[in-house]
Formats: sequence, structure tokens, C-alpha cells
Amino acid sequence: MTIPAPLNPRERLLMGPGPSTVPRRILSAMGASTLGHLDPQYIEYMDETCQMIREVYQTENALTFPVSGTGMAGMEAVVVNLVEPGDEVIVCINGVFGGRMKDNLERAGATVHTVEVPWGETFSDDAIAEAVEQYPKSKMLGIVHAETSTGALQELRGISQIVHQAGMLFAVDTVTSLGGHEVKVDDWQIDAVYSGTQKCLSCPPGLSPVSFSPRAIERMEARKTKVQSWYLDVSMLKNYYMGSGGRAYHHTAPINMVYALRESLRIVLEEGLENRFSRHQEMHQLLRAGLESLGLQYIPKESLYTLNCVSVPHEVDEAKIRSKLLQDYDIEIGGGLGVFAGKAWRIGLMGHSATRRNVGTLLTALKDCLG
Repeated sequence: MTIPAPLNPRERLLMGPGPSTVPRRILSAMGASTLGHLDPQYIEYMDETCQMIREVYQTENALTFPVSGTGMAGMEAVVVNLVEPGDEVIVCINGVFGGRMKDNLERAGATVHTVEVPWGETFSDDAIAEAVEQYPKSKMLGIVHAETSTGALQELRGISQIVHQAGMLFAVDTVTSLGGHEVKVDDWQIDAVYSGTQKCLSCPPGLSPVSFSPRAIERMEARKTKVQSWYLDVSMLKNYYMGSGGRAYHHTAPINMVYALRESLRIVLEEGLENRFSRHQEMHQLLRAGLESLGLQYIPKESLYTLNCVSVPHEVDEAKIRSKLLQDYDIEIGGGLGVFAGKAWRIGLMGHSATRRNVGTLLTALKDCLG
């Protein structure tokens, strides 16, 4: 057997849809000594991490913790714990990740009613009110706050009121917004929310911060059937993350990934949430002005600061340009997904990647690649 050469990955400027660039502070924290998952010192670190997740989510929810897995594990945890076979649910689809939520719900045995708008658009309060009236037996409505496939940013306040007035739970995907856009779980009365570490938190991929409201916990405790997934069963997981009389073993937590998340959250809170949101907005405006000066047009009317989705001119080979950016400049941006495949670029401004220097570097390189 030939032993591979030592690991020596290139240093890329990560400006795609994720992961974002990881600061040295976080990589160093990840390399700290591994502890046991029931070690009192690790439990203290984990509790600190959960508290900081609450602060970034702006919630007092006791059941807030990092799921062992990426953002899609967080999505699945929300689905399988809050939905039983035969339940009716409403899902809003305006891109790839609304479609994934629907797929998850169907696999959990739910009857899914969809509300759909063209990719790149967002949902009006009236459209949601109409769906809620049409499907009054639905137990939950799920929506994507930051649709990574289109760069669309969804307003949630009015929708939350409509959903709760109908007696439904409100579940939200914040994978590409948490840490870059305002997410107010308590003020917006979000009952179940999930995100990912590799986007605006600038942590390596591998954990999914989730939070469940007291209403969501009541729904879990009233279940008549076992949760479909043993690994993601929150009725067992909460005895580890919330156990006051001792922590009940469920699975071996990814210790060093929690170290990394803890450090990334420290960085977020050191900067301050409002300062962080302002920085992402400023960098978005700077990038947008530069892209539009190159003749590129944004696809969504309500664009994320953190994920910029632009149409590629018909005469341009978008994959060739992305390849040139990667090979010649060590810059990664993303291509389009679904109906936008081959027609769009997705440019991330997330966390540590959202800097004036990075925006300037990308615009200069992109201008050269476009000739």
C-alpha cells in the first residue's frame, strides 16, 4: 500500500455558498485536547456553547443545542420530532431548500401542502394567509428565511402572526442567515429553527444549531408514535443537553467540533450582533455596486447580504469562469442550482469572508476573467 503524501490543502478564498473561510482562532480551538463527552470540563464548554447559540438566535429557549451533523441534520431533527405520520403540514417552496424540507416531511409520513412562488421571489403575507385558510388542519408551516439556491431573503414577522393565529407551529431554516442577518427567534415567535456552522459563523461544517420553543416541546411530549430517527430523537437528546440531575449518554458528541463552534460564537459576540449585521450589509452593498458595474444583474428582488445570486450573461460560459477563478486566483464562487444551473453565480459574503479586501479581490479577478 502506498501511503499518501502529508495533507497540504491550498489556501482558497471561499466566497461560494459555503463553507466560508475559517479563522485561525477557530482552527486552533479545534486542535485542543479531546475530552470525554461526559467529562465535567467538556460539559461546561458545551453549556457555554449552548448559551451563546441562544444569544445569537436571540432566544431564551431552554432546548437549544448543536445537532451532530450539518444543517440538513438540523432540518431533519425539526421534521422528525414535530411531525407524525398522517399530520398535515404546509411548506413554502421558492428554491432548493424549501423542496428539501418537503422531501423530509414526506419521508416522515406527513401530508404536505405546498405554497410555491417562482425561484428568486419571496412569499407575501396574503399568500400565506390563503394557504393557512385552505389547509386549516395543518400542524406546522415550514419556510426558508435565507434561500441559498436563489439568494432570496424572506420577511418572517407577519407570516409568524398568521401561522400562530391558526394554531400551527412555525419552523424556519436559517442556515445562510444566522450570524449574518438578524434572526429573532423569540420576537418572531419561531417554534423550531435550525442553521449550519459553515456559513456566517465561519466554523467548519459538521454541526447544526437548533432551538425549540416551549410550544414545540409540548408537541413532542404529546406524540403518539416514536420519533422516526433514533439518532435525532430530541426526547433523548434533551436529557444530555438539558439534564439537571446528570447527563444521560446518547451518542458521543463531536467534542472538537464543539470547541470550534464555541470559539466561532465567541468571535460573533465579541464583534456584536448589530455590528456584524451592519458589516454584512455594507459588504453586500459594495459587492453589488461592483457586480452591477460589470453588467451583472441580481436575481432576487429581496437579496440576502450573505449570498449574492446574479444572472450570468448568455454569451458567458459560467463554469469556465468559475474554474478560472479557482485555478488562477484561488477564489471559489458557486454555480446555480436547479432551474438556475448554468445560468447563475452564487457569491457568498459570510462571516470571516465578508471583508472589503475580499470583495475588492473578487471584483478585480472577475473583471479579468470576463475580459
